[in-house]
Amino acid sequence: MTALLWPMFAGLGLFLGGMRLMRFGLLAITGDKLQRWLLTFTRTPSRGMITGTLITMLVQSSSAVTVITIGLVNARLLTFPQTVGIILGTNIGTTFTTQLIALNPHKLALPLFIIGCVLYFFRHTFMKALGASLAGFGCIFLGIRMMQTITGPLQESHFFLSTLTGEHASNLNGIVLGAAFTALLHSGSAVTALTMGFVNEHILSLTMGIAIILGSNIGTCITAILAAIGSSAAAKQVAWVHVFLNVAGVLLFWPFIGPLADLVQMLTNHPDVQIAHAQTLFNVICSVLALPFVNMIARLARMSIRDE
Repeated sequence: MTALLWPMFAGLGLFLGGMRLMRFGLLAITGDKLQRWLLTFTRTPSRGMITGTLITMLVQSSSAVTVITIGLVNARLLTFPQTVGIILGTNIGTTFTTQLIALNPHKLALPLFIIGCVLYFFRHTFMKALGASLAGFGCIFLGIRMMQTITGPLQESHFFLSTLTGEHASNLNGIVLGAAFTALLHSGSAVTALTMGFVNEHILSLTMGIAIILGSNIGTCITAILAAIGSSAAAKQVAWVHVFLNVAGVLLFWPFIGPLADLVQMLTNHPDVQIAHAQTLFNVICSVLALPFVNMIARLARMSIRDE
């Protein structure tokens, strides 16, 4: 058990700490520009989706963009309908992190961490922020490397074998566990990184890996729900839309996990990259399909949560 838990929690701590450090650096570089961009470039749903995508790619956190959006709505700087496009964009932008992880830049992890630490000691604000971002980036991949060492001990776990790899394992199991672990860790990227490692080592099947990734999309909603507690009706409507879009997308794709696995296998032979492509296709397709129905989704949210 020690051989399983120690590298798991140590790697997870490095990964989540690296994500927070990188996010801190990137947010310090952008300053208050994020709010200005959200206020300026989100007047239509399509522009909101593009802006949400680009900002999420920039700060490497869909949760951060969602929380900022809820804050702007709560302050009545953004109207609720404007936010639906942003939420669609954050779902697309978050796939950039997965594609980055799929490049496997593990050899650069330690040099980036060292360079980042050196830059952080500069007095210039930009250099300190850049140093934090690079050091965080290095920590992320050091954490992934450490977490992936549990693949051997994990194969001897009865719970793991019976739930995800046994004869009674189902895609629903993967969706539920993916949602639960993501909600617990508050990081879909961490769950995705672990899943990519397990699929790459052939511990998990590709279809089970895709099911976990779908579930992680539901688990990410916990941040929006917590941010909306005690907020205005409009802020709660934003959280409702986030939950609705992610749950509806998973329900839509659930019957097509097998065909999606076949499709990504045609795109690449690398199992971890197949997971990255599956997540990208899922999020992009769901967002594009939902875009024409933004106004209808907004009306549903308002019917579910009445304006004050």
